[in-house]
Amino acid sequence: MMFAAVAVVLGMSACGSDDDDKEVALATQVIGTYTGNEIITVMGDESSNGEATYEFAKNSDTSIDMTIPEMGGMGPMSIPKLLVKNITLTKTSNNIVGRLASFSGTVKTADGSEKAYTVSDIVVIFNEKNVVATFLVKYGNMPFDMVTNFTGTKK
Repeated sequence: MMFAAVAVVLGMSACGSDDDDKEVALATQVIGTYTGNEIITVMGDESSNGEATYEFAKNSDTSIDMTIPEMGGMGPMSIPKLLVKNITLTKTSNNIVGRLASFSGTVKTADGSEKAYTVSDIVVIFNEKNVVATFLVKYGNMPFDMVTNFTGTKK
């Protein structure tokens, strides 16, 4: 009888908890605020907005939303914050990569009017506390794309 009790106790203690092996969702691993350098190229002319802050929020376990900061200092050509939803995440080696072909939306400008925008060819690569994001922005009636590159570090 004593042998049976010991066998049951040892058998139960050898069973691990499934909770020990749970992997954290990809989105949870990368969400947060990243600060760094943003470079925008328009018709071959490159300019830097200096320090920029991008925000990444969880959309689902395997997708995120990205907030592109305001592109100011251009007077009436200033662009308010733009939201890009549902960037799909995958894990490759040590990186978590987000991709989205295109996202379109509308945003209110400083004067209260609404403007349409499209963000396309979105690639976001996370590696530990670093991020690199590249994408094209077409805002309002602008006849050209803004090629945007952001490199940042998680705050």
